[in-house]
Amino acid sequence: MKNSNILKNIDLFLLDLDGTVYLGKRVFEGAREFIKLLKENQKDFLFLTNNSSKSSEEYYSKLLNMGFEITKENVFTSGQAMGIYIKTIHKKEKPPRVYVVGTSSLKRELKSMGIFVVDSPNYNIDYLVVGFDISLTYKKLLDACELIRRGVPFLATNPDLVCPLDGGRYIPDCGSICIMLENATKKKPVFVGKPSSIMVDIISNLKKVEKSRIAMIGDRLYTDIKMAKDSGMVAVLVLSGETRMEDVEVSPLKPNLIYGSIKDMYEELKLVFGG
Repeated sequence: MKNSNILKNIDLFLLDLDGTVYLGKRVFEGAREFIKLLKENQKDFLFLTNNSSKSSEEYYSKLLNMGFEITKENVFTSGQAMGIYIKTIHKKEKPPRVYVVGTSSLKRELKSMGIFVVDSPNYNIDYLVVGFDISLTYKKLLDACELIRRGVPFLATNPDLVCPLDGGRYIPDCGSICIMLENATKKKPVFVGKPSSIMVDIISNLKKVEKSRIAMIGDRLYTDIKMAKDSGMVAVLVLSGETRMEDVEVSPLKPNLIYGSIKDMYEELKLVFGG
């Protein structure tokens, strides 16, 4: 049974979304049953996504419509992590002011957390926040470059280079936008989402769970698996998304467990919990 028995001691399961639980509108076989199994065995879980294009509320609604029996507390996004991080590092009495290169959903997420979002670089900006942005313009890039030039802290939700779409298609993600800005300004962003230790620390503190008792399940070596390995979590790779077995063979990042899909993991976890 591989080394699957290590999952017996896991208190919190983190599940990536795109490429792990679903792709586009298609839920992977076994995903709903996997969540039901966790609940039956009193295991806590979080759907954890680096994609900041939607708010946690929107992801919650999407997962409900897909047939997952969850609560809002089972969803956590890089946008939420960004909000918590900003409030943690912000030392001024006034609420933090941020300029966002991102979607309206990301802006709403930050506003809901008490962060003041402005649409002009002419204000006294505390932080520049860059996320996945389907309405990216050169005006936004110009504003971002100007803010970085002025010394405004450069924060970003996630380093993912592409966002997967149906049919094997993809679109540039936050990481690709940040590469443009980095090349133009010679300044690197602070990434808050996977694989950053910032994300791990936030979740560990929120859930009051030791990192060694957390499992990260995902399809990307350089985000999901890297975060898990760097932080001492159990790293579980599924081959239903971006990564292929040949990628694993040449990568220095070695998952603790590898499954073809969430369904394969579900079938094995039934035996683990049953034992």
